[in-house]
Amino acid sequence: MPKIRIINLQMEKPKKIKVGISIGDPNGIGVEVILKTFEDKNIFKFFIPIVFGNIKILKEQKNYFKLKTRIKKIKEIKNVSDCNLNVFNCWDEDFEINYGSMNKKGGELSAKSILFASEALKEKKIDTLVTLPINKSAIQSKIFKFKGHTDFLSKKFSGEALMFMIHDKLKLALVTDHIPIGSISKSITKTLLNKKIELVIESLKKDFLIKKPKIAILGCDPHCGDDGVIGNKDQKVIVPVIKSNFERGKLIYGPFSSDGFFGNKEYKRFDAIIAIYHDQGLIPFKLLSFGEGVNFTAGLDYVRTSPDHGTAFDIAGKDLAKINSFKEALFKSRIIYFNRNKK
Repeated sequence: MPKIRIINLQMEKPKKIKVGISIGDPNGIGVEVILKTFEDKNIFKFFIPIVFGNIKILKEQKNYFKLKTRIKKIKEIKNVSDCNLNVFNCWDEDFEINYGSMNKKGGELSAKSILFASEALKEKKIDTLVTLPINKSAIQSKIFKFKGHTDFLSKKFSGEALMFMIHDKLKLALVTDHIPIGSISKSITKTLLNKKIELVIESLKKDFLIKKPKIAILGCDPHCGDDGVIGNKDQKVIVPVIKSNFERGKLIYGPFSSDGFFGNKEYKRFDAIIAIYHDQGLIPFKLLSFGEGVNFTAGLDYVRTSPDHGTAFDIAGKDLAKINSFKEALFKSRIIYFNRNKK
């Protein structure tokens, strides 16, 4: 009787990465989202999580929300546990959580969290970093004088940081991000636009393995200026940049009027879209990503992602926070990390 060959169909275990997590403003929904996500034991099959914060805050919120997340305090990152939410204490002082309240103490602690976490990333003690939302006003201090995470990380890692909003169906970058609307037009130059195009192309190739990316650029003025009737920024700056890049073999198209572009679902024809200013890109992105969008800081030698929402002070402490975007931020950081480290 011939021998029967038994085929082992057991799936190979996924590779884990060490993901550092900053807690954001402790009066917001950041800690709640972390705890709820890692209550699912299956997440530990993909990640060894290290939260940079304080064990007391996590335990207090764990009890407050009646969760069963496994938490372990660690003194050194090398002593992490594979099956617990590791917490590295960045401070020892007590903090009274006041859900939904903006105060300087909460901002100070959120700054300490991101400072410790980013240093661990720089020293390669963690593989990727996922940041929870800060309050941009509360966090301002002697140790943190930045408009947000992107500006801070750009200075920390001496790179050209790019705010790149990513989702499985849509990737969108910004030419200008956190600047007043009155400063947008004068900020748009050929040099800046060319730089952003290069950063997007590089990220699409390196982080998402798209060999020949096709990119759309939105217009600056309504209807892209209507040939100068409304404005001339599109004709003088954006059109020449698109033309010169296209002539050099880059698949850059536009400019497109934002309303028709998204209304007609033209975004589906492109690997990425470059929006000129914050709300022009972020409003349609958040509408189309259904609460599962991710903010990725492209252009750096380090991988950082974050959920696409804010501190959500209005729902903090009410057990209403959704984990979708944070969970996506975790897995997107893992995908990008492995894409960059393919051999």
